[in-house]
Amino acid sequence: MSEIDGKHRVSAEAKSAATEFLATFQTFKNDVSKSMNELGRRIDSIDRKNADIRRPALATQALDELPHRKAISAYVRNGDEDQIRALEVEAKGLNTQVAGDGGFLVDPQTADRIDSVLRSGASMRAVSRVVNVEASAYDVLIDHAEIGAGWSDEVTPQSETAAPTIDRISIPLHELSASPVASQRLLDDSAFDVEGWLAERVADRFLRAESDAFVNGDGVNKPTGFLTKSFVTNTSWTWGNIGYVPTGTDGDFDPNSPADSLVDLVYALNAEYRSGSVFLMNSRTAGEVRKMKDSQGRFLWMEGLQAAQPPLLVGYPALIVEEMPDIASGQHAIAFGNFMHGYTIAERPDLRILRDPYTQRPNVTFFATKRVGGDVSDYAAIKTLRFATS
Repeated sequence: MSEIDGKHRVSAEAKSAATEFLATFQTFKNDVSKSMNELGRRIDSIDRKNADIRRPALATQALDELPHRKAISAYVRNGDEDQIRALEVEAKGLNTQVAGDGGFLVDPQTADRIDSVLRSGASMRAVSRVVNVEASAYDVLIDHAEIGAGWSDEVTPQSETAAPTIDRISIPLHELSASPVASQRLLDDSAFDVEGWLAERVADRFLRAESDAFVNGDGVNKPTGFLTKSFVTNTSWTWGNIGYVPTGTDGDFDPNSPADSLVDLVYALNAEYRSGSVFLMNSRTAGEVRKMKDSQGRFLWMEGLQAAQPPLLVGYPALIVEEMPDIASGQHAIAFGNFMHGYTIAERPDLRILRDPYTQRPNVTFFATKRVGGDVSDYAAIKTLRFATS
């Protein structure tokens, strides 16, 4: 083979190799581009899902995709009852959107939003037992006595043991209402999130009313607060009363050892209740407690390690409930207990709304109502600190 033929052969092989390389590289480039596009679509999908999780339920779909919300919006804005009457209620045992006592049941999306706002506030809801009921009352059965027991052998006849004592505590449900007012011009504004506004206003009113009733309610057309029960010194505690520990100083902590009464309060509660127990106090009381130090100069009040965690007081969470009384003579300004056992909140899961465009014309009044009750369900699970000598 001549030198020229050899050069032509090398050139042809190099050209073929270069062509094959370019084809392979183009295939690789196309595969990478396809993979990047697919990854981009997956990231966009994840972002949309995360946005839907963060976004309130009312804003996740267009109005025409949510029949309940569209009907509620038409009723709230314009008083149009036709769409809402045509819907079927998804709740068990109901077949109409018209409530028996007037008004309309709120769609599930709106009700869920209001419920989440209620639970996010500084309320006893955060630590108490909450149950949904369909009746007008909720009965709690409490076995507060020990079942009898005894030792025996194979030949000695066994004696009869004592029977347990069962108490029934009935918690009636009461009607809680709120009446936010909006102008018709504001409701006509399509950019105004009327459902979100109504949910937030109603939730705020309900939160404040409930919080006060769970602490101070007298039981007359409202829940019974735990601070309205009879109090006795913890050394003479009996069922039906709430035991308290005195600070030893009238209207204040003991000046020489102020923290001792907090420790006494913790150990006034039986060991089986202390796991899961919390302190309750208002901000002014917390301001005084936060200044306390132990014998080593360390503060008794410790902030939570994370933003969502409550502060700790002598090792137990402290919840700020503004409805608790201030420090004063004879006041039970601090409570400690396992409220998941000690206090039960019963409520109906539905919320009703009635639109009134006539009473305060040209404004529109919305009457929102729900039924809720609450009462002490275990008197042994709650103790208080009384600012008195005894």
